[in-house]
Amino acid sequence: MTSEPAAGFLGFDEKEARRVEALYQTPDVVAQRERVLDVLSLRAGEQVVDLGCGPGLLALQMAERVGSRGVIQCIDASESMVAIARRRCAAVKWVEPRVGDVAALPYSEDAFEAGVCTQVYEYVPDIDRALAELYRVLKPGGRAVVIDTDWESCVWHSSDPARMRRMIEAWDRHCPHPHLPRTLGRRMRAAGFTPPRVEVITLLNDRYHPDTYSVGVIPLLAAYAKKHDLLPQEEADAWVSDLQALGQRGEYFFSLGRYLFSASKPAA
Repeated sequence: MTSEPAAGFLGFDEKEARRVEALYQTPDVVAQRERVLDVLSLRAGEQVVDLGCGPGLLALQMAERVGSRGVIQCIDASESMVAIARRRCAAVKWVEPRVGDVAALPYSEDAFEAGVCTQVYEYVPDIDRALAELYRVLKPGGRAVVIDTDWESCVWHSSDPARMRRMIEAWDRHCPHPHLPRTLGRRMRAAGFTPPRVEVITLLNDRYHPDTYSVGVIPLLAAYAKKHDLLPQEEADAWVSDLQALGQRGEYFFSLGRYLFSASKPAA
């Protein structure tokens, strides 16, 4: 896998944000959110911070659990994502989405009983600063749940394995830390958190179906590789066509590991 700097971060205009919103509503990612909620174990009246809230799907579910006496503060770098989150949560007054930086949180110290960050820190250049910010805003005893992906865990069947490797290596460059889970536990301990518990959430698709994570992400990978000239356009298009053909023949297979870290800020 490449260790070169990211070729460019994913930016979300309204169209791209809607595509990602649809991806987040596939059964694969719905199941991931349910696991996050299980681990968080939210209670009525708690105050929670959602770092990188995206379209507000997790925030809305957390709001149901904390109830109107609780608060869900949401932050995301994308104005388009925040706009979607605001519309989704408009009727739930205790959800407050805003545009901001997870490495410079606009919240006071010891403000939240829980914090969650899913698929965000791998995009943050200064991860240690971001983790320090999460630690700062949690109350003593506060819980943290973090999920990130290592795309080297990806098993994706292809009739041209070398081309598949080139595509995944190109995708590695869409964020500055494509292999973050390998060092995230150490980084969380260095920030002051208790030694995290780690588990893997496997996204597994053994058929080509539009309502799956992998089929939804195919156009994102192809568009990114072409936009940044990481693969010739004809090669990226051939990669897409090959996956479609495998699906038609009943030979499609995709598996990806997402790593969930749960820890807490030591009690005073």
